[in-house]
Amino acid sequence: MDINGLLVILMMLSFIGLLFTGYPIAFVLGGVAMFFTLAGYCSDQWFGTVTGLDYMVIGIVVNRLYKVLHNWILIALPMFIFMGLMLDQSGIAQRMMRSMQDLFGKVRGGLAISVTLIGILLAAATGIIGASVVLLGLLSVPAMLEQKYSKTLAVGTVCASGTLGILIPPSIMLVMMADQLSLAVGDLFMGALLPGIILGILYIFYILILALIFPDSAPLAKDRRELEFSVIWEVIKTILPTAALILAVLGSIFAGLATPTEASGIGAMGAVILALVNKKLNVNIFRQVLQDTFNTTGYIFGILVGATCFALVLRELGGDEFIAKAFTGLPFGPYGVIAVILGVVFLLGFFLDWIEITLIILPILAPVVSSLGFHIEGAKMIDNPELVWFAILVAITLQTSFLTPPVGFAIFYLKGVTPPQIKLMDIYKGVIPFIILQLTGLLIVMLWPQLVIWLPSIAYG
Repeated sequence: MDINGLLVILMMLSFIGLLFTGYPIAFVLGGVAMFFTLAGYCSDQWFGTVTGLDYMVIGIVVNRLYKVLHNWILIALPMFIFMGLMLDQSGIAQRMMRSMQDLFGKVRGGLAISVTLIGILLAAATGIIGASVVLLGLLSVPAMLEQKYSKTLAVGTVCASGTLGILIPPSIMLVMMADQLSLAVGDLFMGALLPGIILGILYIFYILILALIFPDSAPLAKDRRELEFSVIWEVIKTILPTAALILAVLGSIFAGLATPTEASGIGAMGAVILALVNKKLNVNIFRQVLQDTFNTTGYIFGILVGATCFALVLRELGGDEFIAKAFTGLPFGPYGVIAVILGVVFLLGFFLDWIEITLIILPILAPVVSSLGFHIEGAKMIDNPELVWFAILVAITLQTSFLTPPVGFAIFYLKGVTPPQIKLMDIYKGVIPFIILQLTGLLIVMLWPQLVIWLPSIAYG
């Protein structure tokens, strides 16, 4: 092994080791990159090695950062974040929960099904995991416990349904993936829609089957209204505003009427209008939403700066070629290599946030996938359909990272708002079946790539 290969391994090990110090990820990424740039430069000067690292790398980093931050696609990030946070304040979710409880009140497991359906709607309207999980937890967990639901089913449903927002568009993760892989955001949005809905359907089937086999885990509601037209009309009225906003944002993108950046502006304005209509907007709320938007955007872009430095130094050392040879040399065939890559991403999700994995790992692994020779039928009108399919596979895998300890953010979001009788172990037990369901959904999409490319093909065809 040459000096570059040794530095690549040490660089990765240093990054993983420093993660456990609790230091901010952005500083860890940038600090490791600067240290190994210095290490490579000193090695070349004192020991006659040729690592290719010197002070010129710093100049390349500046140019790379300028190009990254000059990308108009990334403007959609703060706009979609603002849209999600504003919708969180609009009171729409509370109204949907009340009406859907009446709609499914006479179905065993109906309350959990209501939570799942609202989770799908919130995912398509907000894409903010923290807001969705907290909101669903506050609205539904006390109600499910009062109805004598199993604690594990109640918290597992909320966690899993709340995390759908990271996959179902408009998702800020898909925006980041499109930027890193030079793909069209619209292709990823359209490609992720069916897999996201499939996951929601898997959740609902699981709830229905569990309630059928173990009736005590999801008892019937005793005080719900009979299913009448007035109940259905109330559900329609509460869903229409959210559906209109989803149609305005996603419909304009899918129809080619607006770019994702323009659609994000439409979504932000629509969220403000809905909050005004519901009389939930005032100066303090608007200021808080703006502040939270700046904080979240700053967090993401801080990691983006650190990850850009880290990825550049790793690439200068030949790290992408080193990793590519390691994967392409596996004797498992193309699907086997994909399975190993997704397995690595799944394991990394136990310790890393989706942002770090998207910014560091995804650009390195994408050339590996492109070299495997996949060909998806019926995708002639889509640019790089195999990479679009791979990006959605990674997105589904990363969704599980919100449910897997020790860095399962959805678990801790929910624990912060649940009643005292819900223990952390209850949430851990509750999410396990939903992690299995997500992996099942991942296998379905992996075996049938057409589920990803069908909607973009229809749109372009």
